Amino acid sequence: MFKVLKGVGGERAFKGATVSALALLTIFLVGIVVSVLTYTDWNTFVSAILSEEILFAIRLSLSTATVATIISILIAVPVAYAISQTEFPGKNIVDSMLDLPIVISPIALGAVLLVFFNTQIGGGIDNNIMKFVFAVPGIILAQIIVISALAIRLLKSTFDSIDPRYEQVGRTLGCSKPEVFFRVTLPLAKDGLIASAILTWARAVGEFGATVTLAGATAMKTETLPTAIFLSLATADIEKAIAVILVLIIIAVVALLAIRKIIGRRYPL
Repeated sequence: MFKVLKGVGGERAFKGATVSALALLTIFLVGIVVSVLTYTDWNTFVSAILSEEILFAIRLSLSTATVATIISILIAVPVAYAISQTEFPGKNIVDSMLDLPIVISPIALGAVLLVFFNTQIGGGIDNNIMKFVFAVPGIILAQIIVISALAIRLLKSTFDSIDPRYEQVGRTLGCSKPEVFFRVTLPLAKDGLIASAILTWARAVGEFGATVTLAGATAMKTETLPTAIFLSLATADIEKAIAVILVLIIIAVVALLAIRKIIGRRYPL
């Protein structure tokens, strides 16, 4: 096989195959977006977006995603740094456990949280400290569980890419470990931190499975944008569902363009 790919003809065939795969996938994705754009007219789209229910869903999605992202990044930074820079027994097991929210279905994660809040400890928290089940804090908790693993993975790759000699130089200059982290390592990880924050925020806005399982799908109460799509489809209101889908597409595109605008090609996404 490799002999066949040698020479100018082989290089052209290989390039043609890779470009064709890229073109087919791009055309397919563009076709999906175009089909959504052409399904409904502009007036219907505007009236659906400006409805009280959808405006509520937009505000709730943006606010809960922002809170969840801030908390997730605050958790992910020290966890990712510890996994990246520290060796300890069972590290591979711990590292694998941190990836579970990425590979497990969000609905399963939501179900696990629901089971936890039906235990004695979880029930005590839900009844006496803060209401999570079928409440807005449950949306934030579900989003944190889903996106924190993504933030940790992105930040770990960022810390892995930083040359440890920078920290060593800082220590030789008399800086303590915390001073080296905040004055040397964290500034070097700025691009990865920005990328992680934007991607996790966009992922939190689009989170549905864990959110609907734990917080429910109550209109004008726990109705995020994905939940609004679910409720609209359940009532056969296709125009409203398409309008919300377009909002999510716009948010995703803006988030991805923001990453590339801010950090260019310096961070591998």
